[in-house]
Amino acid sequence: MTAEPLTVTFDVACPAERAFAVWTAEIDRWWPTDHTVTGADGLTVVLEGRPGGRIFERTADGTVHLWGQVTEWSPPTRLAYRWHLRQDPAQATEVEIRFVATGPGSTRVEIEHRGWDGLGAEAEARRQQNRGGWETLLPHYGAAIEKGAG
Repeated sequence: MTAEPLTVTFDVACPAERAFAVWTAEIDRWWPTDHTVTGADGLTVVLEGRPGGRIFERTADGTVHLWGQVTEWSPPTRLAYRWHLRQDPAQATEVEIRFVATGPGSTRVEIEHRGWDGLGAEAEARRQQNRGGWETLLPHYGAAIEKGAG
C-alpha cells in the first residue's frame, strides 16, 4: 500500500521572508519541548540554515540529539529536510515547506511530508503519528508569527 504524503496548508499574517525566518532562524523560540527527544529544561533547538545543515536539540549539559538534515535551502520560498526525530536516521522521511507570498503582509505556508513508503509495515502508523504531531506543533508557530517573535 502506498502511504500518501501528508499535506498541510495555512496562511500567516506576515511577509514570506518573516515566515521563513521564524520557521528557521527562530525555531528555538517556538518549538515546544514536548516535540523534542528529551523534553529537558534549558534545551536549545537549532536548524542550521544551509544545505547539509543539521536540525537538532542541544540539552543544557551539551548533549546533541540529531533530528534531521536540510536538503534544500532557498530563502525565503522553500525549505526541505530529511526528518527522523526520535527515529533511526535510516528511516528518515522528507519534509518540504514552501512559503508563498499572497500579499504584502501575508504568506501561505504549504507543507508536504512524504517518504512513508520506505518504512514498510510501519508506514501508516508513522504517518498518522506525524499527522498528530503537525496538528499540535503548528499552533506554536502561528503564535510566534502573531506575537512578532524576534
